[in-house]
Amino acid sequence: MKYRDRRAALALLGCCLTVFWPGAIAFGYPGVMGTYWQERFHVGAGETGAVVTFMLVGLAACMFFSGQVHQRVGTRRCILIGTGLTAVAMLVLIRAQSMGAVYFWGFLSNCGCSFLFGPALTTAQQWLPHRRGLASGLLNLTFGLSAAVMSPIWEAMLSSVGYDAVNLSLLVCSVVTGLIALPLAEGPDRVKLPPEGAAAQQALLERSSVKDGAAGPAADYTVTQALRARTFWLIWLLWVFMGAAGASMISLSKSYAISLGLSSVVVLTAFNITNGVGRLIAGILCDRIGGETTGIIAFVLAALGYLLLPHAGGETVVAALSACVGFGLGTLFTVTGPIASQRFGLKHFGAIFGLIYTAYGFVGGVLGPALSGVILDRTGGSYTAVFTYLAGCALAGVLLMALLRRTRS
Repeated sequence: MKYRDRRAALALLGCCLTVFWPGAIAFGYPGVMGTYWQERFHVGAGETGAVVTFMLVGLAACMFFSGQVHQRVGTRRCILIGTGLTAVAMLVLIRAQSMGAVYFWGFLSNCGCSFLFGPALTTAQQWLPHRRGLASGLLNLTFGLSAAVMSPIWEAMLSSVGYDAVNLSLLVCSVVTGLIALPLAEGPDRVKLPPEGAAAQQALLERSSVKDGAAGPAADYTVTQALRARTFWLIWLLWVFMGAAGASMISLSKSYAISLGLSSVVVLTAFNITNGVGRLIAGILCDRIGGETTGIIAFVLAALGYLLLPHAGGETVVAALSACVGFGLGTLFTVTGPIASQRFGLKHFGAIFGLIYTAYGFVGGVLGPALSGVILDRTGGSYTAVFTYLAGCALAGVLLMALLRRTRS
C-alpha cells in the first residue's frame, strides 16, 4: 500500500474514532436516560424531549464557528477542543440536580460534538475526494451505529452499577478515545506527504473535479457565495423538515415502545442500527446513483414508517418501522455532506456545512423533538397525532430533495 493510501486509511480511522462517542451521546443517551430523568426530576415527555432540542441548538450554534476554527488550526486542535467540552459537559451531568442542568449538558455536549463531527467529516472527504459518499458513509456509520452498540450496554449498566457510574464511564471513555484519535486525524494539507504522495493527492482532487463537472479551485464557493445559491437554501430547508422528523424518534422510540408494553431496547436499537449501518449503504448508493436519488428513497421509507407506526402491532413490526425512520435520518447525515461539497467545494466546506446545521438545531430541533413532546402532552399521549405530523415533515423532505435534484445553482 502506498504511503498516501496508508495515511488516508489512518486518517479515516482517526476520524471515525473521533465521532464514536459524540454519536452515541446524540442518538442514544437521551433515549436511554429519558424515562430516568422523568422519574428523578418529576417531569413529562415534553421536558425530556426538549433535551434533544438543546443538543441540536448547541450543535447549530457552534458548527459554523467550529468550521472556521478548523480552517485555521486543523483537525487535531479541534479534537482537543471538542473532547474538552465533552468532558466538562459530562461533569455537569454528573452533578445535575434539575432538568435545567440536563439541558445545559445537552447544549454543551453538542458544542463539543461540533468540533469533532464537522472537522472529521471535512477531513475524511479531503482524503477521499473521489469517493466522498464512501468517506461520508464510513464516518456516519460510526457516528450513527455507536448508539446502537452502546444503548443496550447503558441500559444494562443503569440497572447494575447506577446512573453516576454510567456517566463517569462515558466521561473516561470519551477522553481516552479522543487522545487515541488525536495523532491520526489530520487533513492532507497539514500532513507532510512525500512528493509522489502529494502528486497522487492532487490527481485525486483533479479527478474529483472532473467527475463533479467543476473546474478545480474555481468551484470552491465562499460562504457569501453559498448563501446566495438556491441550492444552499434547499439543503437548509431539507435539514429543517427531515431533521425534525428523524431526530424526534431518538426520544420517542423508547417511550412509544413502553406505551405498547414492548422492549424499549429492541425498538431503540433497531432505529440506531439503521441510523448507523444505513449511512454506509447510503454512502455507497450516493457514489453510484447520486445523493439526491438516495435521499428521496430513504425519506419515503421514513414517511411510511411514521404513517404505519400507530397501526403496528408486535415488537418486530414496530422495530422494523422505527428502523425505516433511522435509515431516513442516517441518509440525511450521509448524503448532504457529499452533495454540499460537490456543489460548493471543499475549501470552505466546514463553515458552509456549519450554516446548514443551523436549520437542524435552531428550527428542526424545535419543530421535531420539542414540538413532538408538546403534542404528546396536549393530546393525552396520542402517538397517532405526533407520528402523522412527523410523516408530513418527512414528505416535505422528499419534495425538497426532488427540487434539489433539479437545481444546479
